[in-house]
Amino acid sequence: MKFLKVGRVAIITRGRYAGKKVVIIQPVDNGNKPHPFGHALVAGIERYPSKITRRMSKTRQEKRNKIKPFIKVINYNHLMPTRYTLELEGLKGAVSNDTFKEVSQREDAKKTVKKVLEERYTSGKNRWFFTPLSTLYRPCAIGTWAELCTVTGLPSADGHKFYLYFAP
Repeated sequence: MKFLKVGRVAIITRGRYAGKKVVIIQPVDNGNKPHPFGHALVAGIERYPSKITRRMSKTRQEKRNKIKPFIKVINYNHLMPTRYTLELEGLKGAVSNDTFKEVSQREDAKKTVKKVLEERYTSGKNRWFFTPLSTLYRPCAIGTWAELCTVTGLPSADGHKFYLYFAP
């Protein structure tokens, strides 16, 4: 896809990391042998930094500023691109398709991603990337169309699934 380029920020819509923000490191439009579909190599934040106040000690502030990153290959169907981009020069050489062959390489890549993201967070750049999505937009439960119809009074249709969103 033409608009899914390096540096584009997206949101994962399915799976373990649903609702998490990611940045695309390497898009692969046509697929390859292990992943025969359009996908992207992404780096994202599994655990966002916590809120800090001036009253907290320096050590507590440092602890709450930590970020837990993840790197993953994700199908384009499970990404929702945003209009935002990030310039991450430090990640281009650190993470590639060869990173996933050995666990030690993957751990080293995660450490590099963590270092780059924490550096960007402490410098105050792209603050919006380091905040979790509002609960309004986070998927919370999957149900059937019939269940939705009983709650909302819509006409029923069998076999459909939906995401139930809740307001804050």
